[in-house]
Amino acid sequence: MSLPVRSSAPDTTTDSGASTATSPSAASPASGPTPAELLDFVRRTAADSELISSLPLDPEGRTWIRLDGPAGSEAWLIGWPPGTGTGWHDHGGSHGAFATAAGALKEDSLAARLPTEGWKTLELAEGVDRERKLTAGEGRAFGRHHVHEVRNESGAEHAVSVHAYFPPLPLMRRYSRTGAVLRLEHVERPEEWQ
Repeated sequence: MSLPVRSSAPDTTTDSGASTATSPSAASPASGPTPAELLDFVRRTAADSELISSLPLDPEGRTWIRLDGPAGSEAWLIGWPPGTGTGWHDHGGSHGAFATAAGALKEDSLAARLPTEGWKTLELAEGVDRERKLTAGEGRAFGRHHVHEVRNESGAEHAVSVHAYFPPLPLMRRYSRTGAVLRLEHVERPEEWQ
């Protein structure tokens, strides 16, 4: 199946200065935890009620605490007020996992392996959309090319989740979506969220 069917002219400014020697795509899968191992970690961490209750929750915006992930991975405990979400994004070539510790989260994702560089706009083929709801105790792992958005659709209840990535996030690409058109909007670097 042809997944992305059309792209715009390459965007050469998004990853300028990125070294291919340290690119996540150059990382060997054997050099760190697998997606399944990260899923096991986030599930176990999400079950730690003392840790989960230590996260300060803010009614106005998401809160987070950085955690020590297994074998050099990056991990986060995140609080989601009612109605908040991430918007469409990827993880800069890192694979990962997340699990809901409290409340429920909805994930919309694309079952398509998108190119990580060289495009600004893609028109997605039919049938690439996936949707899942993850309640407390549920989690999922994902690969290096995963594009998704996560949100707390509750009108009254906070959600809390645990996320882990390997290698640690080198960047996150932010997208907008209108119908079948996915557009690269912004590239965030770690200094913007740490």
